[in-house]
Amino acid sequence: MPPQAAASKKRRRVDLRQYGILAALVVIILLFQVLTGGRLLYPGNISNLIQQNAYVLILAIGMVMVIIAGHIDLSVGSVVAAVGAIAALAMNDWGMPWWAAVVLSLVAGALIGAWQGFWVAFVGIPAFIVTLAGMLVFRGVALVLLTGGTVSGLPRPFNAIGSGALPSTGTPDLLTLGIGALASIALVVQQLKGRADLRRLDLPRERMGSFVFKNAVAVFAIMYLCYLLAYSRGLPIILILLAGLVMAYSFLLGRTVFGRHIYAMGGNLNAAMMSGVKTRWVNFLVFVNMGFLAGLAAVVSTARAGGAVASAGEGFELDAIAAVFIGGASVQGGVGTVVGAVIGGLVMGVLNQGLSILSVDAAWQQIIKGLVLLLAVVFGLSRKRNAR
Repeated sequence: MPPQAAASKKRRRVDLRQYGILAALVVIILLFQVLTGGRLLYPGNISNLIQQNAYVLILAIGMVMVIIAGHIDLSVGSVVAAVGAIAALAMNDWGMPWWAAVVLSLVAGALIGAWQGFWVAFVGIPAFIVTLAGMLVFRGVALVLLTGGTVSGLPRPFNAIGSGALPSTGTPDLLTLGIGALASIALVVQQLKGRADLRRLDLPRERMGSFVFKNAVAVFAIMYLCYLLAYSRGLPIILILLAGLVMAYSFLLGRTVFGRHIYAMGGNLNAAMMSGVKTRWVNFLVFVNMGFLAGLAAVVSTARAGGAVASAGEGFELDAIAAVFIGGASVQGGVGTVVGAVIGGLVMGVLNQGLSILSVDAAWQQIIKGLVLLLAVVFGLSRKRNAR
């Protein structure tokens, strides 16, 4: 092959279809911005959008790993209710400080994940059955712990996890703008470093025009978001937590042996086993991680609500699963990304926010969200067929 052809081939990296879900998010935002007369992107609405959908994004990060591995978890909503009850009781009845209650919640979530992972990984019961049983068991646990009532009056520092913001320096909040600028610089540096590594290893990489455009759009989105938040209450604490989770789990899935093993199992379980992947332990740890993140989601949702109630978490598992599939994960497993799952969660969140501003009936909201999920799965299947 001539050198020019080889060089050209190494730059045929970009598949515009991978940006389809991001483009869909932008279109939905612009559509509702027009339909709501500009109210969708009010600073207060953006802050509420982040805080109201934080639990979906946290659960989606764990759920995408479960689905990539070829499983499903139907219990996360009930786990949120049970762990939320534990957190509230720990602070109100057991005399624990709020930070200790948070640690206890994370440990409880991980132990629940280990319990379910044991049955899936080492006994061989399908995850659908195990987590369906867990959905019933842990909803019952929440009812038992709370005796059908509500535990409220939680400490203010705990409530700030779900609804608080960093101290504001005024309007606009310069701290929020500064953090946005630092995040933008860090993103560009990381992208340039990744591109330099690909060049050094003589591996395929994006065309320069696409690379510049993608990063320019990302920087604009970060700074515009921070601009809106700077005119609201400041930078939400939960947004910092979400950013850290996205970076950490993107690295885990994309840059570690454990992440590659998850993809390998979902792509071809038999081949992964023959390659020496310890599939049982990988499955076990995937569910431990899902339980841990469900515990974190319980902390966030309980903190935002200001109390624990046995009905908390109802439908959370469906929201998380929908976010993952809308974000491009494959029903068969082996395909999916953390960023895609987060974008899928934002699509659901923007739909909820926009339809609520327009005062659309709740029944029609369910119909619209169901159709969006179906279209996303159809798009994913057609893309897979075209790739073949």
